[in-house]
Amino acid sequence: MRYESENSAKADLIGDETLTKKLHAKAQLIQGFQIALDNGRSHCVIVDQPAADLGTDLGPTPLELCVMSHAGCYATICALTAKRMRIPLKVLTVKVEAVKTDDAGTITEETFDIAIKADAPSDRIQRLHAVTLKNCPVGIIFEKASVKLFYNLKLSKE
Repeated sequence: MRYESENSAKADLIGDETLTKKLHAKAQLIQGFQIALDNGRSHCVIVDQPAADLGTDLGPTPLELCVMSHAGCYATICALTAKRMRIPLKVLTVKVEAVKTDDAGTITEETFDIAIKADAPSDRIQRLHAVTLKNCPVGIIFEKASVKLFYNLKLSKE
């Protein structure tokens, strides 16, 4: 069987105003617990399990990839928003620690440590943070899943 990637970013108009974007993913078992993930746009990530869990530790686990995606989404939306707000970022570092409980079987909380270095007043950086949270699509997914989210924002100027 041959796999051909579909265009992963199809846009459809619904009614007069709503624009939807379809995203695609494909998971293909390589061997053991190694899984190749493809978004149909020539991007591939390997997920695996740690050696202690019978994997080969070739890549992050799918759950770790979710946490990484949340950190990456925050950083991306923050950088885009800073550009729109004309705040030149010198440093942006986003670290996330997630808690997975045995009872829940998944992530129940995340703590973000965000370091921003920019020549801007702290109230503008606080606004940047608020707008980022409002517009981070991965963060919205985590919020709707009732994951407790905590943010530690460290600001510094040049």
